[in-house]
Amino acid sequence: MNIKNLLVATAAAISTLSAPAAFAHAKLEASTPQANSAVSPAPAQVRLQFNEPLELPFSKIKLVDEKGTVVEPSKIASDPANAKALIATTPGLHAGAYRVQWSTVTRDGHKVKGEFNFLVK
Repeated sequence: MNIKNLLVATAAAISTLSAPAAFAHAKLEASTPQANSAVSPAPAQVRLQFNEPLELPFSKIKLVDEKGTVVEPSKIASDPANAKALIATTPGLHAGAYRVQWSTVTRDGHKVKGEFNFLVK
């Protein structure tokens, strides 16, 4: 094998090994309130921190209370200082359990979704 073929084979092997990282989906890294936490007072916002920048027009956050009633955020926005953060301004939440359901599309076009719970004391 000559040096040119060796270089081509090495480059192909490296690109194959690094390809999965290029196709990784966004992941929720943190939230405020934290998943499965109990908070007091009720949060004025739900903040979701991802590992990749988000596309705001395709991002949603919904809260569902313990009775199954949807509590719509009054505003959903990206953090102007952090394109990886999504913020939902919540109306006055009463004491009880809530489920946060979210979905978003990252700038690479991948749609991801998830949910978590928290409790307002």
